[in-house]
Amino acid sequence: MTDIRKAVVIGAGVMGAGIAAHLANAGTEVVLLDIDAERARAGIARQLAAGGFMQADFAARVRPGATDDDIGLIADADWIVEAVAERLDIKQGLYRAIEARRRPGSIVSSNTSTIPLAALVAGLPETFARDFLITHFFNPPRRMRLLELVSGPVTRADAVATLAQFGAVSLGKQVVRCNDTPGFIANRIGNYWMVLAQNEAIARGLAPEDADAVLGRPFGIPPTGIFGLLDLVGIDLMPMVLRSLQAALPATDPINACEAEPALIAQMIAAGRTGRKAGAGFTRLSADRRSRETLDLTTGAYRPARPAATLPASDPRALMDSDTPLGAYAAAVMVRTLGYAAALVPEIADTPDAVDAAMRTGYGWREGPFEMIDRLGAGWLAERLSGHLDTVPPYLRLAATAGGFYGTEAGRRTVLLPDGQRRALALPEGEITLAALSLARPPVARWEAGALWDLGEGVAGFEIRSKANAIGETVLDAIGAALDRVGGDFAALVIGSDAAAFSVGADLRAVLAMADDPAQVRDFIARGQNVLMRLRQAPVPVVAAAAGPALGGGCEICLHSDAVQAHAELSMGLVEAKVGLVPAWGGSTTVLHRTGDAAQALRLLIGAQASGSAFGARPVLLRPTDAITMNRDRLLADARARALALVPGYRPPAASAPLPATERGALQTVLDGLELAPHDRRIGAALIDILAPGGSEEELRAREREAFVGLIAMPATRERMQHMLATGKPLRN
Repeated sequence: MTDIRKAVVIGAGVMGAGIAAHLANAGTEVVLLDIDAERARAGIARQLAAGGFMQADFAARVRPGATDDDIGLIADADWIVEAVAERLDIKQGLYRAIEARRRPGSIVSSNTSTIPLAALVAGLPETFARDFLITHFFNPPRRMRLLELVSGPVTRADAVATLAQFGAVSLGKQVVRCNDTPGFIANRIGNYWMVLAQNEAIARGLAPEDADAVLGRPFGIPPTGIFGLLDLVGIDLMPMVLRSLQAALPATDPINACEAEPALIAQMIAAGRTGRKAGAGFTRLSADRRSRETLDLTTGAYRPARPAATLPASDPRALMDSDTPLGAYAAAVMVRTLGYAAALVPEIADTPDAVDAAMRTGYGWREGPFEMIDRLGAGWLAERLSGHLDTVPPYLRLAATAGGFYGTEAGRRTVLLPDGQRRALALPEGEITLAALSLARPPVARWEAGALWDLGEGVAGFEIRSKANAIGETVLDAIGAALDRVGGDFAALVIGSDAAAFSVGADLRAVLAMADDPAQVRDFIARGQNVLMRLRQAPVPVVAAAAGPALGGGCEICLHSDAVQAHAELSMGLVEAKVGLVPAWGGSTTVLHRTGDAAQALRLLIGAQASGSAFGARPVLLRPTDAITMNRDRLLADARARALALVPGYRPPAASAPLPATERGALQTVLDGLELAPHDRRIGAALIDILAPGGSEEELRAREREAFVGLIAMPATRERMQHMLATGKPLRN
């Protein structure tokens, strides 16, 4: 069984309610139980406020209830998730109640992060243990991709396979199999890294800004660094978590050498300075709320926040080798953290790739620890570790002699196992990545700002290659060249890549640079229109595999494709009004045709909003026929399957019929009813000029061009463009 139709989550705290919300995002029927139904309702409300639901109306998929009164609702559940307090007695009492009421073969799991599976099922019937796993989600469940899966010695293999498949395909998770050890993978390494970084910075009297900079960009760690992360997690939580790990681990484990609650941390907790949730932690707003203050780790007093010091090197190895206080801090934290990770395989996971996947998706590291070791050099790390540890992990010494933990053989990535053998790493079934393809073969064709790949089964993949996949002249050239190739060599085309952004739209800096030359602007818009019309009229079906931002011109690529395979977290929108412009590569035209209502089109275009998810882009920017993929890693494969389904009998779409005119006064009334900044009203007037006359697509596109040329000549538009480029935020002028 791979289909979880109904799930019951017991425990409506932050995690339980978040898991319930994400199950609802996946289209699952969900029951959320707590001590009383009001707590369950409050959990749902918190998730609505926090964005746990991809669409607000998905909350209706979650039925609240009271555990004592409504536990009978588990009788027809496929999956029962326990997310109650981390107390073994409470959990086991609940499991006995579940066992008495669940149907045979239903799966039960715990979201515990601290209690071993063996302890959870001790004394319970084997019928329960056979159906029981740990499914450890990370917070918030919608956003964090990691799902750690722990099974026991008697757990049914098909139960494990069912949750692994459902977690990957329906919930969009990176499912990582873990061994039944304290902290599993990510929190075992992550908590050691966090407390080590915290305590070393305090001991060395570093500025939090400097510590965050050291442990941020050079190591591919999110810019929150360490103290930003501690403020986010909760300063009071860390000592509790660490003590729990220390109690569960041998005295010889390096975590037991860490002080769980240094004096400064104890003082902060006593004063209620526990991080963001309290409004003060290592940082806070000043009394007048106009600036930020940072805690001095030596005095314990707040001072004005300052920029981080310039690092002695940006390369991580050069940084740690530098004879500087910041270099010494980096080495003290990262050398020991990486050495600790190397010593934990095969204890916490059978292979290093599982550890790397867990740290990438659970803590947001760009590289996992073993990938990082390979970049630094296993031999270099072993030499540095000899100054910190009595014994260098044998697995690390093995990697040093074997040329690293990872390699490439016959076009496939390989991993070094603890026994010295190498094993080829294959992508899970249903996944395609350009990174994996590139190991086996080069692109079919390359251009300055794009590449064409063979995705297999007669489908080509076009990859935009520019910063944030912004669209300038060279990207338009590459799309045109790719279209020249696909008709003869391929049966279908997918547009997409592994990048975080599908496309942020037209290259704003390049467009601003041509703003004083109306003829150049008009030519650029006409070229974009022509290329996207070629895309729409391509001799083979075109599918956009859209993930991340698909804004402005990126959205217009999707609008001109035969189909869109959208990642669930797609942020899609025609946002040109935010920079003082209008969609002019056929976006305004397409929205008018799809809505069939100029007033509705005007509201959408002047609103310039990006969707909060792919579901929020329906029904205009995404059509009911466009599909949504929950797992980002499966997007290209799903898009290829969609493209292949369109191949039999494919014909390019016919031009849309001319549209009737709309009374300009009616559209002006719509505009007058909206709360708009002064320049938005000028943009609105330009949109009325485009939409009101109706007519053919060609006539509408001609009006798009002229509206764009007129708006970019206005100082207010240029101010918006400059402000966006400088700050990344829109200007309302």
